[in-house]
Amino acid sequence: MKDVVVIGSGKIGATIARLLADTGDYHVTVVDRSAQHLAEIESGPAHSTAKLDITDEAALAAQLSGKFAVLSAAPFQLTVAIATAAARAGVHYLDLTEDVESTRQVKRIAKTARIAFIPQCGLAPGFISIVASDLARKFDSLESVRLRVGALPQFPSNALNYNLTWSTDGVINEYIQPCEAIVNGELVEVPALEEREEFSLDGVTYEAFNTSGGLGTLCETLKGKVNTLNYRTIRYPGHAAIMKALLHDLGLRHRRGVFKDILEHALPTTLQDVVIVFVTVSGRRSGRLIQETYANKIYSTEIGGRITSAIQVTTASSICAVLDLLADGKIPAQGFIRQEDIKLDAFLQNRFGVYYEQGEATKGRGATVAA
Repeated sequence: MKDVVVIGSGKIGATIARLLADTGDYHVTVVDRSAQHLAEIESGPAHSTAKLDITDEAALAAQLSGKFAVLSAAPFQLTVAIATAAARAGVHYLDLTEDVESTRQVKRIAKTARIAFIPQCGLAPGFISIVASDLARKFDSLESVRLRVGALPQFPSNALNYNLTWSTDGVINEYIQPCEAIVNGELVEVPALEEREEFSLDGVTYEAFNTSGGLGTLCETLKGKVNTLNYRTIRYPGHAAIMKALLHDLGLRHRRGVFKDILEHALPTTLQDVVIVFVTVSGRRSGRLIQETYANKIYSTEIGGRITSAIQVTTASSICAVLDLLADGKIPAQGFIRQEDIKLDAFLQNRFGVYYEQGEATKGRGATVAA
């Protein structure tokens, strides 16, 4: 068994721990500063917990010493501290962060490390980059790469058409921070919540708009190779307008703590959610302009006898699949590893990656349209 540490005992961290421990191949120690949250973690021969102040670098490095890897499911503000402790302890590092600046700092830490640093291993960034890269490799030259992802309630019942299914801090951050994109071949930053569009999938209308972090390192990877690259979050129509009013008109972007408190006390969580993944790539192949699309819907499902939300399933299974690929020697074990370097087939054939194949069918995958 490989010893791994999961930082964070929230919904995602607990799901990661359960998935890994149930394989019998990993012993998982869940670390958190909250004794209350740790008390909710399942116990067992492959499970243990440790109460620890994550900001205490020396104590965290000591906790990581001798382990195979650390998986961070902590808030993005702790990313750099955990990556620094991983480098100090000499253990492989994986995280779920969508924060652009944190990832840049992780990349700097990785330059002198002898172990693997694999940030952004979740859904978006993460799986979405693996899909986009897989589609892009099928073209002689690229025109556009458009990534759309959303975690939505199946049964919206409020004006925001939204329930809390993920980190509130993460949602606020991606609605506020500038967003990387490639426009007319140039790497630029565009404002969050802007460039709203509408599209239909399976007869349901959605909106999508700019949010930060979803592209991961794709801008850097595809710069100079594509004319248009962008990422937008999917919501039900009307969500963006209300969020803009709250964050900009009422100034709550400058009072994140207040806004977080409002959302967590007003919006219920739900396990009845759906994750939508929609990636469209167009380019030239043998002189013809071609478009290929991957479209998938993943719903909440039962894992280990309990219902697990779609966002928990997709996010947790992604980082677990990457850990498996690392442990099996299918991705490099040193340096900074980008999500787009991971092969889609290897990911989907993994015992954790198969959760993505349980969606409402990758019916858009491989569809081609000649222009």
